[in-house]
Amino acid sequence: MKRRDFLVQGTALAAGLTAGSALVPGLAAGHAPVLEMDDPQVKELAMRAVDAARRAGASYADVRISRNRQQAVGTRERQITFFNDGETFGFGVRVLAAGSWGFAASRDLTADEVDRVARQAVSQARASAAAQRRPVELAPAQRHPNATWTSPVQTDPFTVPIEEKVALLLAANEAALKVQGARFVNSSMFFLKEEKTFANTDGSYIAQTIFRSFPQLNVTAVSSDMSDFQSRRSSDIAPMGLGYEHVRNSRLVENAPRWAEDAVKKLTAKAVQPGRYDLVLLPTHLWLTIHESIAHPTELDRIMGYEANYAGTSFIYPIRDFLGRFRYGPEFMNVQGERSTPGGLSTVAYDDEGVRPDEYLIVKNGVLNDLQTTREQAPLLADWYRQQGKPVRSHGNSYAQSWADVQFQRMPNINLLPDTSKDTSVEELVSGIQDGILIDGDGSFSIDQQRYNAQFGGQTFQEIKNGKIVGPLKDVAYQMRTPEFWNGMDAIGGRSTYFMGGAFNDGKGQPSQSNAVSHGSPAARFRKVNVINTGRKA
Repeated sequence: MKRRDFLVQGTALAAGLTAGSALVPGLAAGHAPVLEMDDPQVKELAMRAVDAARRAGASYADVRISRNRQQAVGTRERQITFFNDGETFGFGVRVLAAGSWGFAASRDLTADEVDRVARQAVSQARASAAAQRRPVELAPAQRHPNATWTSPVQTDPFTVPIEEKVALLLAANEAALKVQGARFVNSSMFFLKEEKTFANTDGSYIAQTIFRSFPQLNVTAVSSDMSDFQSRRSSDIAPMGLGYEHVRNSRLVENAPRWAEDAVKKLTAKAVQPGRYDLVLLPTHLWLTIHESIAHPTELDRIMGYEANYAGTSFIYPIRDFLGRFRYGPEFMNVQGERSTPGGLSTVAYDDEGVRPDEYLIVKNGVLNDLQTTREQAPLLADWYRQQGKPVRSHGNSYAQSWADVQFQRMPNINLLPDTSKDTSVEELVSGIQDGILIDGDGSFSIDQQRYNAQFGGQTFQEIKNGKIVGPLKDVAYQMRTPEFWNGMDAIGGRSTYFMGGAFNDGKGQPSQSNAVSHGSPAARFRKVNVINTGRKA
């Protein structure tokens, strides 16, 4: 596509470029110029912020200087529907003073402003101490004086011309529309490049560059008499902590007809009859069930009630009645927290408290074994860790979406581990079912405020009879209660069925922040799950 044609098609694109430029700090009058992240001044100013906080009376301080660039482009059929390319740059200082937290931030990275913001954070901490219930205690953390890390990317997505990205999306749309019955198609790409520098009074100085990429496509098919429509999203293409190579490897143009055909087949698929069925859930679907019913309820701030305002707390309370006692699922169920899988959305070398994350089992042999922690939270589990002969340390689960937001507990990559004894296939899981449904892809869902009762849809559904897939179904959703559902899992797939799905934007906190997280899983089989029909009319 030529640039002239591209601009003619994208009136919304021009508006998006204008809006994106306005996000770049330093362009507006009265703001300091933006530094390059590898400029020696960045380190000097980071250390100055830490020293200024200490001189003002902080017992602990850390600073994050970051530049975040985000780009989004979307199309529908043969036109561009949106484009945004924005950047934000600044720094935030977090301190402990009088046993309480204080935080302040600015986008003017100058010596005078660094001093002012550090003093402001300390003043805020002292003011907050008036409402203190107990002083904040931090778990010890190793010092990292000169550390660097970058996501394992081959191609920086921001070096790829926008014309190439749009041309790829429009070609994928065209490929989908060639399938008879496919009427509408939307496609998009989202990218993030986060360059951040961290320093603290413990002596750590860490520079990291994080990339995320998310290509996707959605096809809607409409019946000839206009009485029904069905959609199919590219749920087998997950967002990843990779570069533009992830877009190319996703082969949107080649896969678009398959997704369109799936949508068309759902038009004539048999509507499911409500009842109890055995389910085979593919990892393209199961990652979301893991996210909602395991990952969120094992966040320690939810359990303690610190995170009650946004999407609720957790059924795991009080901790003493659950940790080491609660049977989440069968003995072969192991759920791991980690931030090390290449391409994982939560993968980093250091969290936003300068902690090098570890790998740990949240569920071990079916029993709740550990919880997600930060340096502030780990001491809350001190007695449990000592009983287990483990040191009191953070699992490295701290994150903030930008320099302007205070870091807090965010989940790592949380994965249901596959069968290690044998490589059980999807076909083997299906063969053990007399009356059931295979679900592929994530769909709409709902879950209660304590992550206990939930309902999940999907993208495609296949009926299983006498150990064989016999044809497509539609209008399927299942209802579950967390303990009964996971304890109803009677078989799990092997490594060959493993897939890592994920959420590019996962909200939490007040004010809300967005995180990205991956969840790996094999296919798995669940017995006697209540299935409803979502398409019945009055």
